[in-house]
Amino acid sequence: MIELRTPAEIDEMRAAGRFVAETLATLRDETKVGTNLLSIDRRAHEMIRAQGAESCYIDYHPSFGASPFGKVICTSINDAVLHGLPHDYTLRDGDLVTLDFAVSVDGWVADSAVSFVVGTPRDEDLRLIDTTERALDAAIDAATVGNRIGDISAAIAAISHGEGYSINTDFGGHGVGRIMHGDPHIPNDGRAGRGFPLRAGLVFAIEPWLLATTDELVTDPDGWTLRSVDGSRGAHSEHTIAVTEDGPIILTDRSFLGVN
Repeated sequence: MIELRTPAEIDEMRAAGRFVAETLATLRDETKVGTNLLSIDRRAHEMIRAQGAESCYIDYHPSFGASPFGKVICTSINDAVLHGLPHDYTLRDGDLVTLDFAVSVDGWVADSAVSFVVGTPRDEDLRLIDTTERALDAAIDAATVGNRIGDISAAIAAISHGEGYSINTDFGGHGVGRIMHGDPHIPNDGRAGRGFPLRAGLVFAIEPWLLATTDELVTDPDGWTLRSVDGSRGAHSEHTIAVTEDGPIILTDRSFLGVN
């Protein structure tokens, strides 16, 4: 069921969005060559406890997950792009890292993801990351009253296809509110002018993600981590936004912290 939030409820959601933004900014700054993925998870857990927030991941067990996730952040490395289960891995020079984080603060959820390279970057990785970020920006610009879900999807596709990347539509954006994953589903490819009409009060996460040379995924033996079928690298950018009469509000915006 698609739910509309009042202006007062959207204001209440800002605390969750700000905390998610601050946490991702902190973790990105602290994540270096030599950082262990389990240390990232422990640090995120510490920040959740200090805030009095609740993890959306630790007990999460959807039909596609082999078991409850058991950690509080997704850490996807190199050819992993979604749902990366933190494990005993120490980051190496040039690793492409995606951190995906969702929590509930005072009963409201926010969800966001960021990709970056530790150490010496490859040009192709920077291009991949930049494409997901530009696709996200274009999608947010399309999230206005009077447009439709398809306009958001088409905006993501135009940027992604324009750079020569193919798109997987199995996983995409989703409604956010009292729970992490709700309606509507927002695929990363679609036709403009189609789908559910955008109305003031809609709150959802938009999350373009791309793989360098494929759109096919395989699941790790951990039952969670999704990797490219051909070993090519992936990137993922995500924000939680609210549709209002005055335009979209990025609830997980990190720009106030001086970072992307």
